[in-house]
Amino acid sequence: MLRRKKLEELKRRLLHKEQFPEKPVEINDGNFDAFVSKYRNVVIDCWAPWCGPCLMIAPVIEELARELKGKVIFGKLNVDENQRTALKYRIMSIPTLLIFKEGKLIDRLVGAMPKEGILQNLKNLGMI
Repeated sequence: MLRRKKLEELKRRLLHKEQFPEKPVEINDGNFDAFVSKYRNVVIDCWAPWCGPCLMIAPVIEELARELKGKVIFGKLNVDENQRTALKYRIMSIPTLLIFKEGKLIDRLVGAMPKEGILQNLKNLGMI
């Protein structure tokens, strides 16, 4: 009986993992709250197309989305096109990574940082 329960739990986890996209999802003012509430661990990359440091970390965010699929979901919010959400979360500098756990903002990382730095922050927050 215990083995069957473990198999069912593993199956549920695998099915849930398949629902996580392998790349960051484009987020906007209209779907931001629903997106953040839908998943347990969410990281939103607040960026703009003219921002050099934002473009530098974009490949890192893509890599992390693939590597952490099933654990953390990544979204991208263009702050020029979605000013309401940028104002709500007081985005003053970009890139800014907003980190949500169970729908609540628990941390933010401001400025470009290496992949290892982002991973360490996520580990420290108990997300991975």
